[in-house]
Amino acid sequence: MTLIIGLTGGIASGKSTVSNMFKEMDIQVIDADIEARLAVQKGEQAYKKIIAEFGEDILLDNGEIDRKKLGTIIFNDENKRQTLNGIVHPEVRKRMMTKIEEAKKNQEDIIVLDIPLLFESKLAYLVDKTILVYVDQETQLKRLMARNQLTVEEAKARIHSQMPLAEKIKLADAVIDNNGSIDCTRKQLLQLLSEWGFNKA
Repeated sequence: MTLIIGLTGGIASGKSTVSNMFKEMDIQVIDADIEARLAVQKGEQAYKKIIAEFGEDILLDNGEIDRKKLGTIIFNDENKRQTLNGIVHPEVRKRMMTKIEEAKKNQEDIIVLDIPLLFESKLAYLVDKTILVYVDQETQLKRLMARNQLTVEEAKARIHSQMPLAEKIKLADAVIDNNGSIDCTRKQLLQLLSEWGFNKA
């Protein structure tokens, strides 16, 4: 039996750090962000639908989608954002399901689905267990400002555009507290895998 783990967090909570720890243990990680980028590449189904919906103005000279331009359009228009999600999300799910099936055929013990909006997009049904990477608000704000060179206002706006981590705690099967050191985070992850019957230490 393959255990499918859904890994999620919030912006600057350290989800990528935990994702990399899984990779270091030779556990396959299927990253929703990477699949989303691949899904909208030139020639893909979603690419064609996006151009039909948003026009050729959103293309770069090489024919690829100008992500910045498209981002500006959907950031200011909720309906257009929903339209874009309606095009991209089903394609991403399809790509992830293909990879899950492949991993099951290869009899992998564990597969990790790295999905930032796991709960918001109601994708928890795809997985057996969910892990939330958590930090307190103050740490999240400091890390985001430092990482993206943002002002307090800019950082807060990005954090508030997501479901609060405190709410996600109620939905997750397990929580990794990432307020401390990387070593402390790794110990929690190993402990968790051990509880679920996988000794990766």
